[in-house]
Amino acid sequence: MALAAGLPPDRPYVTFDEAKQDAMTPDMAIEKLKAGNRRFVEGNMHNRDLSAQAQRTASGQYPFAVVLSCLDSRSAPEIVFDQGVGDLFVARVAGNVISDDMLGSFEFATQVSGSKLIVVMGHSACGAVMGACDGVELGHLTGLLAKITPAVDATPVAADAQRNAGNAEFVEAVTEANAKLQVAEILRQSPIIKALVDEGHIKVVPAIHNLRTGEVQFL
Repeated sequence: MALAAGLPPDRPYVTFDEAKQDAMTPDMAIEKLKAGNRRFVEGNMHNRDLSAQAQRTASGQYPFAVVLSCLDSRSAPEIVFDQGVGDLFVARVAGNVISDDMLGSFEFATQVSGSKLIVVMGHSACGAVMGACDGVELGHLTGLLAKITPAVDATPVAADAQRNAGNAEFVEAVTEANAKLQVAEILRQSPIIKALVDEGHIKVVPAIHNLRTGEVQFL
C-alpha cells in the first residue's frame, strides 16, 4: 500500500476495507482499540494523512467498531483510541445513554455495515452523571438525565456517605454502573443486536475513559 507523503515506512496510513473488516473478530476489535489507547496514553499516536484517508473511503466505509461516548469534548473516541477516518462509527450524547435513534444506528452499523464491536464509553468526572446524581432538571436535559437515574439508584454508598455529585467516589461508581446499564439496555431493547451477540458475530462492552491519565478501562 502506498505511504502518505512524508511518513516513515512503519507508519503508513491505512483504511479498513471489506476484507479486513470480515477477518476481524470482536476480540480482535477490542485489542485494536486497546492498542490505540496505549499509543494515545504514551504520546506515540500514528501519523495519518486524514485527507488521503477521506479520499480513500469516499466510495465506501468498513468501520470495525462502534463507540457510544459522552458529548464531553475531552473524550473523543477517534482520538483516545488513535483511529483514523473510516475506522469507527461514533455516536455521542451527554451521559452516553441510548435512544431509539441510537439503537437504529447501531443496528445499521453492525447488521448492515459489518462492525464487530459496540463500546459504551463513559468517562471520569462526567457532568451528566453528576447532574443525575443531584437530580438536576433543565428543559430537555431532564429527560436525558432520567436515563441515568437507574444507575444512580442502583449504586450503594456507605451509611455516612453522600449520594450526590459532591461524593467523587459515588460519581465514579455511578459512571461505571451507567455504562453497564446502557449495555444491558442495548441488548434488551434490540433483538437484532442481541441475536448478533448470541451468534458470536459481535460483542457489546462497557468502558470508562479516565480524563487525567487518558487510559480507557474495559469493564
